[in-house]
Amino acid sequence: MVSAFIGFQGSSPLEYVAWSVADVQALQAPFYPCRYWPAIKDKDDETFNNGAKVLREMLDTNAVPATLLAKANCVIVLPNVKKFGFGIGGSGGRGPMSCRRKITGEWSAPAMLRISGVSAGLQVGGSSTDYVLLVMSENGVNAILKGKTKLGNEATAAAGPSGATTSSSINADVLTYGRAKGLFAGMSLGGATLESDDDANKRVYGKAVTARNIVVEGTVQTQTGGQPLVALLDTKAAKQTN
Repeated sequence: MVSAFIGFQGSSPLEYVAWSVADVQALQAPFYPCRYWPAIKDKDDETFNNGAKVLREMLDTNAVPATLLAKANCVIVLPNVKKFGFGIGGSGGRGPMSCRRKITGEWSAPAMLRISGVSAGLQVGGSSTDYVLLVMSENGVNAILKGKTKLGNEATAAAGPSGATTSSSINADVLTYGRAKGLFAGMSLGGATLESDDDANKRVYGKAVTARNIVVEGTVQTQTGGQPLVALLDTKAAKQTN
């Protein structure tokens, strides 16, 4: 009955079944950890892979300018962020965050983040939007990694410029890009909340780790699910530019 009710908000029965089963497993995981851990771990890897796919497509179309990616301290990719249906309210999703190593310049293993309170680009009734966030400043990095962070308060956020209008002067801590129904645009995510998904990070790396442990302190190695994203970043933005 839970699946049928939630699925009514989806865009198709098949999409709804896959999405709702994962949600039900996530809700039941704390009570039946041995039963659902492997299945949810697969969903974590799938989210990392989807993040790599979204970033590649947005770079290939210049929706996210490679010149700005080269300047970024960190990148966050949030694939398939959904708006919940009428009577439930809110929006949410999750995705990987990777940051440059200060000494080597290489990209870190990805940490899983959660986002909520998104409105830009979302439509009620099963639609979803992919987002790419470029974290351009040290203040932005620290604000996002300190805990539950509302964009626009602790870290300034602005819709990212397109390839044709990229400016050498970047004032915002975070530049945001979105893709909805095949359309690309800079989208403001002011008011949205970001936080580390510590449960997912524990599943991925096999121990309790925070997002800061992963992307700044480098306490873990990139796992199989995160390799496509890190390889893409190392290829597209191997060296940081000013």
